[in-house]
Amino acid sequence: MSLFVYQAMDAKGKLIRGSMDATNLSDLELRLDRMELDLIDCRPAAQQTFSLRKHTVKRQDLINFCFHMEQLIAAGVPMLEGLADLRDSVDHPRFREIVADLIERIESGSQLSEALAHHPGVFGKTFVSLIMAGEQSGKIAEVFRNLSESLKWQDELAAQAKKILMYPAFVGTVVLGVTFFLMVYLVPQLVGFIKNMGQELPFHTKALIFVSGIFVNYWYVILAIPPLVWMGATFLVRTNPRARYKADEYKLRVWMIGPILHKIILARFATFFALMYASGITILDCIRLSEEIVGNEVIAGGLQRAGQLIAEGQSVTASFQSVGMFPPLVVRMLKVGEATGSLDTALRNVSYFYNREVRELIEKVQAMIEPVMTVVLGIILGWIMLSVLGPIYDAISKIKT
Repeated sequence: MSLFVYQAMDAKGKLIRGSMDATNLSDLELRLDRMELDLIDCRPAAQQTFSLRKHTVKRQDLINFCFHMEQLIAAGVPMLEGLADLRDSVDHPRFREIVADLIERIESGSQLSEALAHHPGVFGKTFVSLIMAGEQSGKIAEVFRNLSESLKWQDELAAQAKKILMYPAFVGTVVLGVTFFLMVYLVPQLVGFIKNMGQELPFHTKALIFVSGIFVNYWYVILAIPPLVWMGATFLVRTNPRARYKADEYKLRVWMIGPILHKIILARFATFFALMYASGITILDCIRLSEEIVGNEVIAGGLQRAGQLIAEGQSVTASFQSVGMFPPLVVRMLKVGEATGSLDTALRNVSYFYNREVRELIEKVQAMIEPVMTVVLGIILGWIMLSVLGPIYDAISKIKT
């Protein structure tokens, strides 16, 4: 199949633009006709000159999809009719095309999980595995409800993680901007006056003049270094597995941010592990799928080693304890869940505990960032004022004497 960029019209005369996979032009017309759209113009996506990033399917779209399907299936509406209703009500062009493709594949004899698997960029392996487990157990409505709740929780967790990054990034940018202005504009205007006084300058004033000179003469280098370092580090992490492992290891150790990130990862692991296990997926498959969920090579490696130990015959608790990477709380709750046969309930308790801790830690860090940034800016301004006004005060004192 090829990806076509099309322009079509719906029954109300509204122009619809989007992209769709199709074998040829006739197949594209047939697919659009099933969506009650009339094709006006199309071209292969290879000729496209603008970005399709605005058509990216977001987590909120998946939440709406899961909620819609759970409600309709629980009400007894056949799946194809539910998908058709969803297709007609979705405003997102790309997601509407995906739902139309799901309908076509199911009409051709595929299971819903098989149809979802043809869109790995939207529906991950864990999502597909959970739907497959729901189909096999006959509890697909319950799986959709659990997926909706988990995606909402994940969306909330992502918003909390952004909070802890956006505020210091904004304040840090302001501090750097003020520092850059002082060093490039203000200090050079005062340096000439200070030098003309003809007296011996103290060390901190010489240091200020030296630093200001670097900013004035090499400002383009100072501005270029951060993005170049960022792009170089990103490229290295993406292309070098060892660098990616070291970067993930450093993320877990960095001051203030590391402990919060570690708890976020553990909460995500516990939530999805519990969801998969409750849906009937085996422990080894839960661990294998969890390796892709955690998003950290260090934690994923620990899960892989735990899975190997379980496959060799060790208990779940002993395997996680032998890895030595998971906190005592996780190991203890696994032990309780394994002993009582309620592993999913125990892991949900772990998720609840860490989720609450993450909220509290984020609030504490946000409360600490503002005074820290204020102190840093105050130290910089104090250094500049002392270095500039100190020699002037000394010169005035000598004149009076």
